Amino acid sequence: MDYPELAARTRRFSYGAPRAVTVSPDGARVIFLRSAGPEDPTDALWVFDVATRAERCVANPAQLLRDQPDLPPAERALRERLRLSAGGIGSFALDGAGVLAVFPLGGRLFRADLLTGDVTEIDTVGPVVDPRLDPTGRRIAYVTGGALRVIDADGTDAVLAGEEGVTWGLAEFIGAEEFGRFRGYWWSPDGHSILTARVDESRVPAWHLHDPSQPEQPPTTIAYPHAGATNAKVTLHVLDLDGGWVDVHWDRETYPYLVAAGWSEQGGPLLAVLRRLQQHGLVIAVDPRTGETQVHAELADPRWVEPVAGTPAHLADGRVLVGGELAHDGYDARCLFADGSLITPPHLYVRRVTGRLDGDLIVEASDGEPSEQHIFHIPVTQSSPRANRLTTEPGWHTAQAAGRTIVIGSQSLERGGVEYNIIHNDESIGSISSNAAQPPFAPRPALERVTDRRIPAGVVYPRSHVAGRRLPVLVAIYGGPGHQEVIAARARWLEKQWWADQGFAVVSIDNRGTPGVAPSYDKAIHRRFSDVILADQVDALEALAGKHPDLDLGRVAIRGWSFGGWLSGLGVLRRPDVYHCAVVGAPVTDWSLYDTAYTERYLGLPADAPDVYAHNSLIELASEPPVRPEDARPMLLVHGLVDDNVVAAHTLRLSAALLAAGRPHSMIPLTGATHMAAGGLAEKLLRIELDFIRRSLPPPTPA
Repeated sequence: MDYPELAARTRRFSYGAPRAVTVSPDGARVIFLRSAGPEDPTDALWVFDVATRAERCVANPAQLLRDQPDLPPAERALRERLRLSAGGIGSFALDGAGVLAVFPLGGRLFRADLLTGDVTEIDTVGPVVDPRLDPTGRRIAYVTGGALRVIDADGTDAVLAGEEGVTWGLAEFIGAEEFGRFRGYWWSPDGHSILTARVDESRVPAWHLHDPSQPEQPPTTIAYPHAGATNAKVTLHVLDLDGGWVDVHWDRETYPYLVAAGWSEQGGPLLAVLRRLQQHGLVIAVDPRTGETQVHAELADPRWVEPVAGTPAHLADGRVLVGGELAHDGYDARCLFADGSLITPPHLYVRRVTGRLDGDLIVEASDGEPSEQHIFHIPVTQSSPRANRLTTEPGWHTAQAAGRTIVIGSQSLERGGVEYNIIHNDESIGSISSNAAQPPFAPRPALERVTDRRIPAGVVYPRSHVAGRRLPVLVAIYGGPGHQEVIAARARWLEKQWWADQGFAVVSIDNRGTPGVAPSYDKAIHRRFSDVILADQVDALEALAGKHPDLDLGRVAIRGWSFGGWLSGLGVLRRPDVYHCAVVGAPVTDWSLYDTAYTERYLGLPADAPDVYAHNSLIELASEPPVRPEDARPMLLVHGLVDDNVVAAHTLRLSAALLAAGRPHSMIPLTGATHMAAGGLAEKLLRIELDFIRRSLPPPTPA
């Protein structure tokens, strides 16, 4: 079976691989999700027992449900925000001891005893979204129909908060999509009250999505806060189970974005909030008795504040952990601070706080090489910042830790998939097995740092390549904030190797604006997206050709999805001398049609910076006829018709502008597809894209 078919059937070799790996608070168990095989999309709940060093299945959806009904709309939306395409058990939540788990399955609620293996279905009044046990394990909260409900130990199912036209206990679109806050409520440590978000979207613009291939179906209406428009109104409240109600007070007009929230035993709730343009934020503590708040830290940056995942949080000694940047005395680093004191060395680029090990921190960070991520143990009681690196193998490592147990997931260029190593009391005691398929080949990218800006880049050749044979170039890009293409993990290069084997030198470049190098590298794109990013792409491509003479820069195609789709369209429209054709997937063609938090973070408000928006618009570029006929480079546009993130209007309007200007292009509308293009559609498009690129590139140029 060829790669596109195998990748589609195995969901890019992810079916059967462990995911959602979690360590119980006492470190006695490792809980995770995994399906039965490489073509099985249905994830089951598994437990690895640290004492016996054995794993066992606790909850198998095939045994719990004969057939899985449709997911509730709120659950589908949450999975889309999580980019989760697997079936079966999508997520689970534990009690404070880590001995009980709850999970939704087809809108129904189940509770599992992780010690005995007993699984019980709990009756509910409606389809269940995001169920969570209170820390004592006596009660279960869940959301249904926009209302937050609680099931008591005796089975009583009561509304804690609910009203027509608003939602309680769910993250709003911006919180989940742009800030990675997928939750909307948090139990108190004693299980007697809940900090919950109330979301009012009544003033958010209503957009209507409709798949023309289903004319009998009514359109779906969503609240979409596009750039410059009104956001959802998000408020927080502490609700007691006995009916008490406290409003949380902060200046929501000045700081409308709730970026993070949490509640630990070391203190009351902690929040991180940001101004609309995200250049200033606050870390605030909440008194759950009164709702009054106290500022613990201020976050500021003239470009934008970039929070560190896993912060803010209380340390065991009560200090408040905050992530931020060190940008003085010659430093250019992403660091962690405890009550204002630096606790991570400034040579680290801290990406995420991922757990605790005997009170100390476990973090994921890069140390000088952005293509690699390693795991570091950070002592929190040292007088000077210190970090002990726990991973030695080159690659991309993730971790989860609690008690005396840490689970490290490792990827590298030397092997396929993720290997999970379980370490207890500093001893490796086992691993989590994988049922995923192994890819049919091993890519071997050449990773480089090029130009005086040391831009990360990689080149993949056909496996049969003979030096001296000139190759057309395919630039496979993303190029946007929050994502890297050039990482030392085999999975990132599998599809690129397939493209290379079709006769291309495949190039990926992480321009300024992508993470991992330094904060100044991340933020060089502020208010000048297209100029900085495209200049880096062109300069890096030319520098790579200087190192790799087999790259034929007279035949260059560019291909990307989402932000990468915008960048591929930008390339052929603005630099037809460099790029000769483009596959433009789900692009943001007009930034005023994209969401508030993301767009305004980088470009400002449309009313304040109309020239900035116009300068970065593909529609503005496409509307101008080419200076020379040969500069009208062919484009293949692809978009899912029910995409609720980058709506299909982006591509439809781009197509209209291209047509009006006489620019050649083709378009593939994906019926029923969201932004993920799930169901193997992306892989099934590969041969169509290949044919388009082969037909569109000019003939070989002389050496």
